[in-house]
Amino acid sequence: MIESLTDPNDPLDRQNEKLLKIVAALMRRVEESTDASGAAYAQFQRAAMLEQEVRARTDDLERALDLLNDSNARLAQANQETEAARANLANAIEAVQEGFALFNRDEEMVLCNSRFGLHMPDIQTKLTPGLRFTDYVGLVSQSRFLSLPGVVSPKDWVQRRMARHAEDHVVFNIRLSGNRWMQVSEHRTPDGGTVILQTDVTDIMRVERQERDRILDDKARLIRATLEHIDQGVCIFDSKLRLVGWNNRASELLAIPNAQFQMGAPFQTLFHRLSATVSFEGGVSDADLLAWVNRSTERPPLQFQMHSGRAKVLSVFAQEMPDRGFVISFTDVTAERRSAQALVEAKELLEQRVESRTMELADALNEAERANASKSRFVAAASHDLLQPLSAAKLYVSTLGSGLDKADARAVAVKAESALNSVEHILEALLDISKLDSGRASVHLSSVPVGELFSQMEDAFRPMAQAKGLGLRFVGTDTVVRSDASYMRRILQNLLSNAIRYTEMGRVLVGVRRLGKTVSIQVWDTGIGIAPDQRDVVFQEFKRIHSDASAAEGMGLGLAIVERACGLLKHPINLQSELGRGTVFSITVPSAGQARDALNSGEPSIQSRSDVLHRTVALLIENDDNLRGALCMTMENWGVQVLEAASKDEAANLLHEIGILPDVIVADFQLDGGKTGTEAIAELTREFGQLPGCIISADRSTELAASCKTAGYLLLPKPIDAQKLKSVLEASVS
Repeated sequence: MIESLTDPNDPLDRQNEKLLKIVAALMRRVEESTDASGAAYAQFQRAAMLEQEVRARTDDLERALDLLNDSNARLAQANQETEAARANLANAIEAVQEGFALFNRDEEMVLCNSRFGLHMPDIQTKLTPGLRFTDYVGLVSQSRFLSLPGVVSPKDWVQRRMARHAEDHVVFNIRLSGNRWMQVSEHRTPDGGTVILQTDVTDIMRVERQERDRILDDKARLIRATLEHIDQGVCIFDSKLRLVGWNNRASELLAIPNAQFQMGAPFQTLFHRLSATVSFEGGVSDADLLAWVNRSTERPPLQFQMHSGRAKVLSVFAQEMPDRGFVISFTDVTAERRSAQALVEAKELLEQRVESRTMELADALNEAERANASKSRFVAAASHDLLQPLSAAKLYVSTLGSGLDKADARAVAVKAESALNSVEHILEALLDISKLDSGRASVHLSSVPVGELFSQMEDAFRPMAQAKGLGLRFVGTDTVVRSDASYMRRILQNLLSNAIRYTEMGRVLVGVRRLGKTVSIQVWDTGIGIAPDQRDVVFQEFKRIHSDASAAEGMGLGLAIVERACGLLKHPINLQSELGRGTVFSITVPSAGQARDALNSGEPSIQSRSDVLHRTVALLIENDDNLRGALCMTMENWGVQVLEAASKDEAANLLHEIGILPDVIVADFQLDGGKTGTEAIAELTREFGQLPGCIISADRSTELAASCKTAGYLLLPKPIDAQKLKSVLEASVS
């Protein structure tokens, strides 16, 4: 058979070649054969059939090849489209500003961009596709760029991280070395995979911390200023019985070195140190004090006396605060005790001889005791009015870190600022009371134009009156009086503030009446009036007609300051009032003829021109790092270019180095090494030429004010008011 002559395993070309050779051979044999039987023709016919079969197989082969080529073309196109889609996906992920990684449902990394793990260079090269999620967490926990709290080990961190991973959506912050922060967002995909985003939030965290630290620092300075301006020693403990505030007077009275008063010190530690040097009296023992401190229920006020050393006698008053902390104040009553003892001895020796003298001494003793009781009540009332807004500010500040959105956080910050402003107002009033009571207040008499004073008061109080719907009228006058301009300004401020506060409808009228050689400055209102039995009380400290009024509505110090200032100036004050119809306060002041001396309040009154500050260079000399940083931030927000230094020498070196002279110098009055800001500005002026200067200080003495005025420096009191600082800068460069 011919089929047996070909091998089916051979290629078709080879088989065709063999068949063609067979056909040629058969044709030759047919032509040469003489056999008439027809065998040759049969062979020829078979050869023709074989040729047709070869042609059919060849056609089938060509069709198969065409189909194969078409399939290969389509496969190549699909591969190109797949590679293009993969490249587009990779480019899109790489364009993401955050670190990005995708894990599949089997917890294996599928892909990530170049920013993923950028904050941890020591492990970034190991973050590659195929990495399991648990291995990724383990690498992060071992990175030297991960900053963990001292009590948290890498193993503990891994456990907490994997517990968070079990949740569908997770957002948390990680602290890195170098005081940097990274936010990690983890989300589930529909097919059970995991997407991780890493975002650098260092700037956001720093701004939040700086703002929180600024508020806390301001509050701490206010508390410190308050404590240091009272004669009692004060210690403040929180609800966990830890020391959170004290003053130097406490160290002096208790004979405990100031170094042992440390923030967070337990009460028990200080108590053991104290119990070794004092003895209790008045029916209270050290065990009673400890029992009071450790009470789980509300603590009633506790007052007793104790002996410190050989002769010192301290009156102790302890009171609980709203947050379960408590305040303990110590008052040195040694002089009173000695006076009492001396009186007793004098009475025993001279009772029969000088009975009248004994009565006088007894009266003196009673007066001393009343003065001591009055002082204790004053301190208690002042502490209460200070603690109210301080507690409110503390609560508001504590909510800033609880995840509030920007609008709520701004509202809370405004409320905290309002509470701290109330504290500032109380402190200013307390400083005025302290200065007036101490006998250190000095008077600078001059010719004061009442009309100009009225104009300033009208600008200050008209918005307050309009907010309550009240009419406010100042009767024009060209009267000039002989008085102290600053005290007259403060007297009128307090009288107007009270008149507007206690008038719900109607109007407030301010005017002048001539009474021979004197002038009566009068403030009329149509308010609630004052009952006859209350007319002496209203001039006492912390006494208000409405006892339920908040600190924001008045502390009860305004009229006390008015009475003391009028007494200092020898300007008689008169009060007339009728319940339900109104009140009039009259101040009798000597007339000064028609002189027109300008008022000088010591404070800048410059129209704001903030565009000037964008081209202003200010040199700031402040030795306190925190205050220097806060002042720099505040002035830079106005566009001021600030050159900061901690001392005069540092400032001089800086100016020599950069070769730029500032437009104004702002210097703290008290610098390190006993240097003052006025000396620093004077020395820099001698070295570099005339430069405008501004002094900031908590010293409110008239001596400093006079010194700054003589030198031509503006004076800005602490606590620093931002708007006044801005006005000072604009005035200095205008």
